[in-house]
Amino acid sequence: MIFLTYLGIGSVAGVLAGLLGIGGGLVIVPILIFCLTRENIPAEYIMHVALGTSMASIIFTSASSFWAHHKRGAVHWDVVRRLVVGIFAGTFLGTCVAARLSTDFLKGFFILFLYYVAIQMLTDKQTKPSRSLPGTWGMFGVGNVIGAVSSLVGIGGGTLSVPFMIWCNIPVRHAIGTSAAIGFPIAIAGTIGYIYNGLNVSGLPAGFLGYISLPALAGFVSASIFTAPIGVRLAHWLPVPRLKRIFAGLLVIVATRMLYGLLI
Repeated sequence: MIFLTYLGIGSVAGVLAGLLGIGGGLVIVPILIFCLTRENIPAEYIMHVALGTSMASIIFTSASSFWAHHKRGAVHWDVVRRLVVGIFAGTFLGTCVAARLSTDFLKGFFILFLYYVAIQMLTDKQTKPSRSLPGTWGMFGVGNVIGAVSSLVGIGGGTLSVPFMIWCNIPVRHAIGTSAAIGFPIAIAGTIGYIYNGLNVSGLPAGFLGYISLPALAGFVSASIFTAPIGVRLAHWLPVPRLKRIFAGLLVIVATRMLYGLLI
């Protein structure tokens, strides 16, 4: 039953990765927390495992998603190349910071991030295109911020990279496609970081590689690589703003439920 749950989560995450360019982590992390609490995982490592496993799964959802966007000419590879060094550095350092933070702190940070994303989607606040992309050091700094925040909440960075690219005059569908490609180096660096920081942790059962749950990862990947292209097709003809508002409502419910569990 747990594996079937992971398959279901992966299916939803894959569609969202293609549709909104968010990598699926906003869905994977909260449900994985729920599942891990029922698998005798030490409480102090649950959030770390959820974040690390989410990052590992995004390797596959991002690859499937960005390839589908690439075939439609919606990935700006010049933007990816200019961000990738900062993204690798920021994401890996972010995992090192996360490994030293408590589960409760990481949960609180994740809850605040869910509310932020939900408000952003509900208000449908669009970043006004007002400038071009910054220079080399500016792009390095942006990559650092996107990577660091992504590693702390287990996402592919789309909630930060899409508004940034729209602000820099990149069309919204191209911003979503490029964000999917940016999620790939974020996921690679994040996975390496969570494996490295979790290798010497005691108390995790068999089937873990550092902070990565291999059974959960297998379930996510088995489904998401097939559903991400579906999300891409939907992104090119569905009314994305309306879907965002529906998803935002779900995020508010999830965040509130997590907040209640954290406070009681």
